Amino acid sequence: MPIAEAIQNIGFLTDLRESALVYPIVMTTHLACIAVFGGMILMTDLRLLGVAMTERSVTQVVNQFRFWKRLGFCIMVTMGALLASSEAVKYSGNPYFWAKMSLLILVAVHAAIFRPRVYNNTAEIDRAPSLPSLAKLAGTLSLGLWLGVLTMGRLIGYYEPKTDQPRAAVAQHANIGHMQR
Repeated sequence: MPIAEAIQNIGFLTDLRESALVYPIVMTTHLACIAVFGGMILMTDLRLLGVAMTERSVTQVVNQFRFWKRLGFCIMVTMGALLASSEAVKYSGNPYFWAKMSLLILVAVHAAIFRPRVYNNTAEIDRAPSLPSLAKLAGTLSLGLWLGVLTMGRLIGYYEPKTDQPRAAVAQHANIGHMQR
């Protein structure tokens, strides 16, 4: 916890967290990049599965989205890091945050395994008489991992740490404090 406190108390991160304008802009940018990046990942994965954009080669689809996925990923990760570090204490005990981070590590493992054999080898996939099972596996795993990342990211906001007091006592205490003001 002291490390999390030290991180979130860095000047510009405190300013970010306490800003009524900047924090929502960073959050909106993070979410917009997730939507755009996620859409491109979805289309690439569905093409690898032979479900969407079948009139285009795998090479065309992968190359069409590659630059934009990289750019979106960089912005998305930067904004996410700013959000998480500005509230490091809150996130340090959140199991959904850690599940999301674990899934992102698995996304990196997926990329290390499948980039050379699938994503950077699309010409061979296009020459194959049917979509290779390795390409389908890459698409399926990618979809599952990214859906997991999205789900855990969404659940982060719903996590409430356990307290020693029963929920009714906490609510009653909060109401008493509110009435005294």
